[in-house]
Amino acid sequence: MVTHLFTNGGLMEVIQKIFPTDTTTSSTSVIAQTGWILLFAALTALGAQIQIPHQPIPFTLQTFFVLLSGAFLGTRNGFIAQLFYIGIGAVGLPVFTGASFGLVKVFGLTGGYLISFPIAAALVGYFVTIQKGYVWTIISMFLGLIVVFTFGTLYLNFIAIHNIQQAIISGFLIFSWWDILKLSAAAAIYNEFAKRYR
Repeated sequence: MVTHLFTNGGLMEVIQKIFPTDTTTSSTSVIAQTGWILLFAALTALGAQIQIPHQPIPFTLQTFFVLLSGAFLGTRNGFIAQLFYIGIGAVGLPVFTGASFGLVKVFGLTGGYLISFPIAAALVGYFVTIQKGYVWTIISMFLGLIVVFTFGTLYLNFIAIHNIQQAIISGFLIFSWWDILKLSAAAAIYNEFAKRYR
């Protein structure tokens, strides 16, 4: 049923209703947007392979590209890029950590983090448009990280740890320094781009 959603038009119809596109958009623009969506899905997959092993959740660069996809692509396309990333992994492409794939991974220990990626990207994409500046970009991306860690920690607690304090330590606090670094770098990259081109 889940793979059916990703391989048929039903899911895209739902996305179209949530994030309606401009009907006047040219075919060239659509092709360009599709290219950027595919690029950030690929970058997220690459980020999953760059990891520092740790149990139960490894350190990776996934959220770095999740934050950037939302900032660069906007609410709709950032959401789609991350949903596409999850979808291709769910149907069998080895894009998750350690070149893993499948529904077992989507609903495994890191499932909460994965499921949060489209929501986090959409949230970042929305907030970065409200105001310009490095500080506001950091705030926008921080809100995205809150979504990631809320979903990830609660799901980790539900599926494996069954102790919310330990889940917060294992699924959030231990990664805080790492994600502050990623957030700072992502915000700096996007802010420099925004100053030059937006």
